[in-house]
Parts: sequence; C-alpha cells; structure tokens
Amino acid sequence: KSTFVKLLMRLYEPTEGTILINGINIKAIDYEHYQSWFAAVFQDFKLFSFSIKDNITFGTDTDETTKRELMRITEAVGLKEIADRLEKGLDTLVYRDFDDAGFSPSGGEGQKIAIARAAYKNAPIVILDEPTAALDPKAESTIYEQFDTFFKDKCSLYISHRMAVTAFSDRVLVFDQGALIQDDTPAVLLQQEGKYKELYMLQARLYNNAAE
Repeated sequence: KSTFVKLLMRLYEPTEGTILINGINIKAIDYEHYQSWFAAVFQDFKLFSFSIKDNITFGTDTDETTKRELMRITEAVGLKEIADRLEKGLDTLVYRDFDDAGFSPSGGEGQKIAIARAAYKNAPIVILDEPTAALDPKAESTIYEQFDTFFKDKCSLYISHRMAVTAFSDRVLVFDQGALIQDDTPAVLLQQEGKYKELYMLQARLYNNAAE
C-alpha cells in the first residue's frame, strides 16, 4: 500500500506499466509542479532541526491569513497545548542539535507536527499512511474528528490496517499480495464475502473479547 502511494507521488518510478491521472501519464507533467499537488504523512516522516513552526510552514507564514491558519491547525491537532508549555512556544527548535533547550518530541508529538504540516500545505491530494499510529486513543479520536475540517474538498488517500477507521471513507481499496482485490464503499464491502469483511470481523471480535 505504501509502495502504491509512493509510485503515485513519483517518489518511485514504475518498472512497467504507466500511471494516469485523468488520462494523462504522470511522467508528462513537470515534476516540481506535480509534487505541489501532494501533502503526505508517511509512517517514516522526518522532522528537521528547525523550530516547530518552521517544521510545519517552512517559512511560508508570511501574512495574517497564514498565521491564523497555522494557529487554527496547531490547536486542532493538539500542538498548542504542547507549545504553551515551552518558553519559546512554536518558535522552540525541534531536537537539541543547535539549542540545549530544544524540544525532543515523542512519537505521537512528532506525528502531530507531521499532520499539521500536511494540513497547512493545503494541497489538493493528501496521502495519510497510518498517520495516527503513535497517538494515544484520545488524541487519535480528536485527529479523526478534525479530518473533514483539515482535508475538506481534498482527494484524501488514507492507509490503515485498522478496519474501523475506514468507516468514514467514501471508497475502500483492499490490497493483498501486491494486488487490488476489492474496491467499493465500506457498507458494500461489509456485505460481501471477502478480505475486507474477514479482517473487519476479526478485529471487531478482538475488541469485543477484550471488552468482556
């Protein structure tokens, strides 16, 4: 699944076949322009030894509108409460490479920065590869509740092994052994005998057994 979206983003080049968007081979599109279409949060996201703010905006918070948007997003993902505990707030450097008072984020805090970065970019296509894997259940629930706000009117591709979170998707693609084996709405797939229903029911039983 991760390979699929990395091919789509042209981080990998296909060794055979072509990838088309609206019938156009993506290789025919200027690479820099094509990259501007995407905002991604991968499992192996990277943070830089910049300030928290610059890890999100990369210096593009240049007017009152973008600054307000930054504040809205950081509050929505739970970063504001973290920044409020730091003497320099969002201007605190990530890591201690250049400042002993730098901020070393936990896995969940790092994911919040990465999600905020994707939301702030405001690209038309959003890739979310297990974006909440390191978050606690409460923080994860908050992020899910904000997805429609962050990525409204975007083409959002959400990758997850958690069947329950596919419920808010308009369409589900099920991959198995490198092949696409199912493609439909969550409701339709739950009515079909197939891999999606199998995994969904398996996970549901695990949750039910844990609750008993």
